[in-house]
Amino acid sequence: MILPYLIHLLILIGIYIIVAVSLNLALGYTGMLNLGHIALFGIGAYTSTLLVMNGIPFILSFILAGLLASAFGVLLIFATKKLKGDYYALATLGFSFVIYSLLVNLVGLTRGPQGISGIPRPNLFSFIISSNTTYLIFVAFIALISVFIIHKIIKSPFGRLLEATRDDELGLRVLGKNTTLLKYKAMIISAFFAGLAGSLIAHYINFIDPSSFNLPEIIFVLTIVISGGIASIHGSIAATFLWCDL
Repeated sequence: MILPYLIHLLILIGIYIIVAVSLNLALGYTGMLNLGHIALFGIGAYTSTLLVMNGIPFILSFILAGLLASAFGVLLIFATKKLKGDYYALATLGFSFVIYSLLVNLVGLTRGPQGISGIPRPNLFSFIISSNTTYLIFVAFIALISVFIIHKIIKSPFGRLLEATRDDELGLRVLGKNTTLLKYKAMIISAFFAGLAGSLIAHYINFIDPSSFNLPEIIFVLTIVISGGIASIHGSIAATFLWCDL
């Protein structure tokens, strides 16, 4: 009995590693306390679910889930570009509540509080990932690729510019760098991976509803990132294992 539980737990850990590491990219390396990250996670989940249930292949739905989450991330940055610190955090929290309200009230699209059940498992070129063991391999692969890409980004010159934006945005502007554009790029990347994680959770649980992407989830993921260490990818991974086990 313990093996199925461990497989289930490892799948969730893999998904939340993607969520936590992608949030740490925005928070730890750019200084943006984005409390709307879970809303982007939810956007990815609903996008992939609705597309697949309307006949769109999973691979395309999976990618579009990330892209639509990125588009909302850009809108969020545009709406909050003049805000700093606590004001920015509160505005992004408000964004989460707005998305939650839309998911609840757009009943014709999202089925509102009843949620969407019967979400099919991923179909990869006619191969259906039906067993949890196979799904764990799939999630582990996506998580490894995601962490690898984000790690490469933060170690690149672009990543060092993000850190400079966090530490001394005014000084970076004096040097002629467009810090607003840097934030847009960081949010696009962060939101994209949150959207992918949303797709993974939806097709694993086979059911989603608005309460899955609300305040408790925001607190949970933020706890992972903070306890693992701001601007620490390895810390986020370790903290995900710790908190998902509790």
